[in-house]
Amino acid sequence: MRSSLIRQLLILAALALAPAVGEAIYFRDKISWQSSIPPSELVTVDQARTWGGNVIWVDARPDEEFARDHVPGALSLNEDRWNELLPQFLAAWSPSKKVVVYCSSLNCNASREVARRLRDEAQLKNVFVLEGGWEEWLKKK
Repeated sequence: MRSSLIRQLLILAALALAPAVGEAIYFRDKISWQSSIPPSELVTVDQARTWGGNVIWVDARPDEEFARDHVPGALSLNEDRWNELLPQFLAAWSPSKKVVVYCSSLNCNASREVARRLRDEAQLKNVFVLEGGWEEWLKKK
């Protein structure tokens, strides 16, 4: 009787853990602590502001958030509409400018992913992620 109860508990525990293990395996490349940004690719609001007109601001947040408010002059470029928005971004891009990508907050991965794609797929240099994202911009406004 006791071994039957222990076996049932082990089966229940395994069934309860199965979704978590599956999710961890499926999303292993999207875990925020794994996508740390090298300090050389991070920029603060104050640093980016010193670059003045030499910056292209890229908002990696969803369209609704961009429509509500964004850094003045920022271009929307997010994962959901990457193929549609990339040509518009490239038309405004210039090799002499630095690109600063931001999303909602420090914990948001969207800016990291958009910056990575700009570096890897579009082969751009001088692409930075805004430390603290939109939340930090609002504090320094």
